[in-house]
Amino acid sequence: MKHNTVDFISLGCSKNLVDSEMLMGLFEAHGYHVTHDSDNPQGDYVVINTCGFIADAKEESINTILEFVEAKAQGRVKRVYVMGCLSERYLADLESEIPEVDGWYGKFNYKELLSQIEAEDGVPSVVNNSPCQPRKLTTPSHYAYIKISEGCDRHCAYCAIPYITGHHQSRPMEEILDEVRQLVARGVKEFQVIAQELTYYGLDLYGEQRIAQLIEQMADIEGVRWIRLHYAYPANFPMDLLRVMREKKNVCKYLDIALQHISSNMLERMHRHITPYETVDLIRRIREAVPGIYLRTTLMVGFPGETDEDFIQLLNFVGANTFERMGAFAYSHEDGTYAGIYYEDDVPEEVKQKRLSQLMRKQQRIASELASREAGQTMTVVIDRLEGEYYVGRTEYSSPEVDPEVLIPAEEGELEIGEFYDVDTYDYDTFDLYGHAVARHEW
Repeated sequence: MKHNTVDFISLGCSKNLVDSEMLMGLFEAHGYHVTHDSDNPQGDYVVINTCGFIADAKEESINTILEFVEAKAQGRVKRVYVMGCLSERYLADLESEIPEVDGWYGKFNYKELLSQIEAEDGVPSVVNNSPCQPRKLTTPSHYAYIKISEGCDRHCAYCAIPYITGHHQSRPMEEILDEVRQLVARGVKEFQVIAQELTYYGLDLYGEQRIAQLIEQMADIEGVRWIRLHYAYPANFPMDLLRVMREKKNVCKYLDIALQHISSNMLERMHRHITPYETVDLIRRIREAVPGIYLRTTLMVGFPGETDEDFIQLLNFVGANTFERMGAFAYSHEDGTYAGIYYEDDVPEEVKQKRLSQLMRKQQRIASELASREAGQTMTVVIDRLEGEYYVGRTEYSSPEVDPEVLIPAEEGELEIGEFYDVDTYDYDTFDLYGHAVARHEW
């Protein structure tokens, strides 16, 4: 048994996190001790899983690499390895600029890192490339992310993902379902289904969209309590998915569907392949088909050519449609994208930030109004953690780390992490709710 420790640092999205968990499981199966996002990494080796999506993410990745290169120079770690989107996108430049890194890997060859480390350690290596090898979960033990595909074929004008991860590649349905069964056997009850574009699922393997069939079969697996869907695309939305969401009680009434904008000018320039009318009509049809659904969306401000009129349309759109959950970001000019090549980044940074602030202030008012309506209801809540004086949990309408939570005073009695409770909510702040746990939820 080896006793070397490998510290993993995961940056970026939950899809990156799944890759880290897969590699951590592989290292652990080969006798290494692994840690994840340690407050004080002191392992023999550090593996940094990078993000290369937008400027801020790239800067964070570079700074993290440099931080651990310095730690290596000081003798606090022996070796530093880098994987993920940033190195997939800029490998030659990074190798030249930061030669102190001991090994560079991209999005798809990262399992070879184990072979390199074992070769350097003088240990014979037999790498298990099984797609369903045990993952080392970094999330609380009751929920996990399930990545159903890699890559994207949408080619939005602003997005670098297709240039980093390539064409959309669906995982075989039975492989995904086997992974869910394995995780249920390990105590996982809640599944966050993730993909760069989940509605495209199945087109490459089966010649048709099969996200509805996948989710329906996943919902039928005994022990699956909640399934939550992330990163849908509005154009050519598979409407049969809505029937599954309505009929299957363990499919959360929650859909993360990135809309980006609403003005015709912006949608055309962004290459979104949908009109404002079609967008509004889709939202109406979703809400009619799945009563009580919570919609999360992501919006962008400051895209090249965005006028004051475009932005006002976006503000009015948010006000009229009252999204239950919303995130927003300012446009970042990205190398290699259509916008990066053919458009001028002509919206001043101060204008971008002003628009972003206006948009988020409007959403904050919407979120506060929603929380005021939720206060006083009895809701099913899963307990994620004990933090200070409160147990912290979520309803089916909230995804981990990004959405509002429910706080339950710990002084009222001990609750079990990962269990579901019926909670009487009684108060709220801007986003979160406060409640009393009444009883364990009966399924």
